[in-house]
Amino acid sequence: MSTKTMSELREQVVERATMDEEFRARLLAEPKAAIEEELGVKIPDGFTVEVHEDVEDTSHLVLPPPAALGESELGQVAGGRGSGNDEAITFWDDF
Repeated sequence: MSTKTMSELREQVVERATMDEEFRARLLAEPKAAIEEELGVKIPDGFTVEVHEDVEDTSHLVLPPPAALGESELGQVAGGRGSGNDEAITFWDDF
C-alpha cells in the first residue's frame, strides 16, 4: 500500500509520460497496463481508466462525480458501497 495521495500518484504518471515517449505511447494505448506497471498495482477488471492527450486546439476538463445523490444512490450509500464491485470502487482508496 502506498502512502502517496491520489494527486501524487497521478502526478507521478503524468511526469513519467512527459519524460518518456515510449511510456506515453503505452499509456495512451493501454492505460491500465501502463499504470499497473508504473505504480506496481493491480487495477480491478471493473475499473476503467481513460487517458486523453490535450492538443493545440482541444483541452479536456475532468469533473468530479455529481454531488447530489438520487434516491437509488442514497439507498446504496445507506446499505454500503453500492455498485456491487467493491474491489473497483476501493481501488484508489487503497493509496
